[in-house]
Amino acid sequence: MTDMKSLLVLLCFLFSAFFASMSHARRSPLLSPLFSPQPQPAPPITVVASPPLVMNVIVEDNHHHMHKELLLAIILASIGVIMTIVSIFCVIVFYRRNRRNSGSKTTQSSDAGGRFPLGPIFSKFNTVKTTPRKGSMAMVDFALLEAVTNNFSDSNVLGQGGFGCVYKAQFEEGVLAAVKKLDGGGYECVREFENELNLLERIRHANIISLAGYCIHEETRFLVYELMQNGSLETLLHGPTRGSTLTWHIRMKIALDTARGLEYLHEHCDPPIIHRDLKSSNILLDSDFNAKIADFGLAVTSGNLSKGHVKISGTLGYVAPEYLLDGKLSEKSDVYAFGVVLLELLMGRRPVEKLGPSQCQTLVTWAMPQLTDRSKLPNLIDPAIRNTMDLKHLYQVAAVAVLCIQPEPSYRPLITDILHSLIPLVPIELGGTHRVIDPLPQA
Repeated sequence: MTDMKSLLVLLCFLFSAFFASMSHARRSPLLSPLFSPQPQPAPPITVVASPPLVMNVIVEDNHHHMHKELLLAIILASIGVIMTIVSIFCVIVFYRRNRRNSGSKTTQSSDAGGRFPLGPIFSKFNTVKTTPRKGSMAMVDFALLEAVTNNFSDSNVLGQGGFGCVYKAQFEEGVLAAVKKLDGGGYECVREFENELNLLERIRHANIISLAGYCIHEETRFLVYELMQNGSLETLLHGPTRGSTLTWHIRMKIALDTARGLEYLHEHCDPPIIHRDLKSSNILLDSDFNAKIADFGLAVTSGNLSKGHVKISGTLGYVAPEYLLDGKLSEKSDVYAFGVVLLELLMGRRPVEKLGPSQCQTLVTWAMPQLTDRSKLPNLIDPAIRNTMDLKHLYQVAAVAVLCIQPEPSYRPLITDILHSLIPLVPIELGGTHRVIDPLPQA
């Protein structure tokens, strides 16, 4: 920045000196011929001419002198304008180059950190690397991940994924993160790792999990995320607490946040992104129960659907029937999975339950015949929230769930329509528009 100021001062001094010399040259009789040549005295006229002839000679000479002055003025003005433009261009180039050089050291870490404070911490370690292929995503050294996870201790395990465990990691200054370890090194593992890394590098949304960095160590791969203190929706609903920490309003907020994340993927990403594995275990909650969609290993863009058949993947109980039976995948497949999550929030039941040693029943099959019966619906609700909501709101949420799980995809609503239906049911302080008057109405 100091160099730029010095350059500006130097340019101002040169301009002042240039115009001062021009002004002095026009006043000085010694230098004036260089800038404004005076007309030479006319040779003596020996022939006596009539007065009209003398007047013509003087007028013609003055006209010639004015023409030269005008031409010289135009030339000098053009030179001044050109010098000014060139100088301004040089200043702009210098400023941009100086700004790029001074900011390049911090851009990488701030972008990689996303919305949580891992970027500045990563920048302090010499082990952090960057690769042109991954752009702004930080590549973290394996030794650092070993240190912050206590050598991947079992006591730090947060959950279990399809290809490995998720570990709690503590960095400098008490900053916490989650490290997903992908073991095996097989084709599917590598493909999902690359897919999630490429997608989350360019996705930025309040209801989508933030990715800070990655690591590749021999055949094992790691992804570093922001830590969600309340874990997954699945754990809170079906774990030891059995949904006791999730009130009706918090459940509606979780549904609304999830719908907002899906709307971003479907409507605001170009091309649209289909998550393909939306489920309660992939909906993570922070300390304020803000919900974020995670695990994009199976996600696909709508542009890839036209290139060929997409291999059927997903979790039983959440997979839409047209995708499971015919391989037809669309944004409406995510809407179906969202409907199943909505049923989990309402009833506190798992998406698939065992009826016997070799017999299972899906939540959709069990709930669908009863959802439209208003007399039965209140008794189907999770006991942890039963009789704690306005029945009108309950009927409306049930109606949205019924539409989402329709067998025919064309009958399912767009995620934007679902979002607009849920907003009036969520209290203002939780991100909706509902004004709570009586939090515990009579059933």
